[in-house]
Amino acid sequence: VQLQASGGGLVQPGGSLRLSCTASVDTLDNFVVAWYRQAPGKEREGVSCISSTSDSNTYYANFVKGRFAISRADAKNTVYLQMNSLKPEDTAVYYCATEPGIYCPGLRYEYIVWGQGTLVTVSS
Repeated sequence: VQLQASGGGLVQPGGSLRLSCTASVDTLDNFVVAWYRQAPGKEREGVSCISSTSDSNTYYANFVKGRFAISRADAKNTVYLQMNSLKPEDTAVYYCATEPGIYCPGLRYEYIVWGQGTLVTVSS
């Protein structure tokens, strides 16, 4: 499996972006998919996770709860991260990651497969 993250860009504080994570397989239904981010000079941190369609649960880091939403697209090989009410501190390279499984393993987990990252810059 290979992942391609896209949708990053420059947005003003309070704005929105939708990131996409597209896989090289036909479906991610039996995969757990997560989003992580890494800001300049900081460690990578987990943002959100969506479990397989067998479980259908979502999880968020406290710093994005109520602002970000992870979901599966109608195209079964894509997962979105909708980011609303963006803040300057959300500026980072965002990565998606995945591996086969049912349940999200937590937001500190080292996944097997990672995408290449997409840069999100929140600035006026």
